[in-house]
Amino acid sequence: MEDKKIYKSEFLVIGSGIAGLFCAIKLSEIGKVNLITKEKIDISNSVYAQGGIAAVLDERDDFQNHIKDTLKTGGGLSKKKIVEMTVKKAPLIIQELVNLGVRFDKSGNKFELGLEGGHSFRRILHRYDYTGKEIIDSLIKRVRKNKNIRVFENHQIIDLILEFHPQKTKPEKNKALGAYILNSKTNIINSFLASKIIIATGGAGKTYLYTSNPHTATGDGFAIGYKSGLNLVNMEFVQFHPTCLYHHKAQNFLISEALRGEGAILKTIKGKRFMSYYSAMKELAPRDIVSQAIANELKKNGDDFVYLDISFKSPDFVKKRFPYIYKTCLKYSIDITKEPIPVVPAAHFFCGGIEVDENSKTSIKNLYAVGEVSYTGLHGANRLASNSLLEASVFAYQAYLSIKNDRIEIPNTQKGKHILWNYLKTQKSEEDVIISQNWDEIRTLTTNYAGIIRSTQRLIKAKKKINLIFEEINYYYNKYKPNKNFIELRNIAFVSKAIIESSLLRQESRGSYYNEDFPKKSNEIYESVFNRYLENAVKRKANL
Repeated sequence: MEDKKIYKSEFLVIGSGIAGLFCAIKLSEIGKVNLITKEKIDISNSVYAQGGIAAVLDERDDFQNHIKDTLKTGGGLSKKKIVEMTVKKAPLIIQELVNLGVRFDKSGNKFELGLEGGHSFRRILHRYDYTGKEIIDSLIKRVRKNKNIRVFENHQIIDLILEFHPQKTKPEKNKALGAYILNSKTNIINSFLASKIIIATGGAGKTYLYTSNPHTATGDGFAIGYKSGLNLVNMEFVQFHPTCLYHHKAQNFLISEALRGEGAILKTIKGKRFMSYYSAMKELAPRDIVSQAIANELKKNGDDFVYLDISFKSPDFVKKRFPYIYKTCLKYSIDITKEPIPVVPAAHFFCGGIEVDENSKTSIKNLYAVGEVSYTGLHGANRLASNSLLEASVFAYQAYLSIKNDRIEIPNTQKGKHILWNYLKTQKSEEDVIISQNWDEIRTLTTNYAGIIRSTQRLIKAKKKINLIFEEINYYYNKYKPNKNFIELRNIAFVSKAIIESSLLRQESRGSYYNEDFPKKSNEIYESVFNRYLENAVKRKANL
């Protein structure tokens, strides 16, 4: 059996979406980087981002408009200083990406700017309808050629290596030394040490039955952050994308917001438009309103899906503007130039996450979190379309600037006895049936009890159920040696628990969170904090 190894680098980046890749590239300018990705480097949420990245580049637009749109969509919970910083840094980030080879669509010498829900002006830079793939492909090319970056594919983080055990020390008094990483091919847990660790593990859409996310989105960073003692803020704010393709063979294909930006309309199966009943902005309303509207129509009519129709547009326009969506739908015998697309809302993006500051720093020394796994305060209660790629890249850049001015030595392996993973008396599992059984149970539970529309009674029931499942999973986790599937199961169980308990803390409806028992906003503006140190939790009337 292969021996456990210790790998050293000045910087350790965990995740290969836009946040991880961009951060690794910038850090490689000042030192050596080990880049960890749990499957192939080109599998991430970022790859599936069709719409684009928001930035003020039109002379008719200005920063204040973008700031206003972001704050409005955030439902009063966005941090204004963070919004201002992010919006104002957008043009710089666009130039950085262009310098790295990203080809955004142009009309003549100017960028072609798209319009999406919640935006008051056209400000979405895109590459046809596969912007995320264009960005990731360009960044991967740079990473592959970079001698200062070493890529470890099929490697999954299990835990952080900390100076002190998190149950014995508050996070602000702790220090990150590295991470325990599972080699999925050999099933050996190796230790990666670094002076600075950047968590960029993405979201957790696979906690739900219907999601736009790839199968790798299992909330690994959320679980690791919490186990390390970090605050998770606003985990109840799960943004559902209104339009994922509804087809028995298509598990997670997103139908971009950009279609509605170009005039596509939503209709019931019987052909009746309905968005005017929910918003004056109709199809261009923010995602929470559109998702809740569709969910309500499905519940009211007993249907499984609604239609998104752009077939009244010129076929040439549709094929040129949305080539990827057109070709993909055609694989499922749907010609979007001639017929409407069956769609359903699906878990898309987590507005909450590991609490960080304006430089992506967590409260644990030398530990950063960037991208969807982090809570920066930009999105508040709901994310404005195409602000996710912007946030990920801006805060990756912020992390780089912060680290550049705070260089330290790589931790000494001789200090402490906890540098190598201790298997204790665990044994190889012979009961993997628990994984598939509990995986389905957790995703069904989260979808039915903590989906687009929630109620206090359902959440209380869900809390009891997830606690029983979590207890069973922890029993097996302590008994058997970790493997990739079991780590992911434990992580989605944790995320489900975090969503449910954070939802019970919020006794109002705001942004992407809707509770039937509290249909209106509270006059009080507060964050929900899911924290292992309960004295810092926001305690409401819920029985926690």
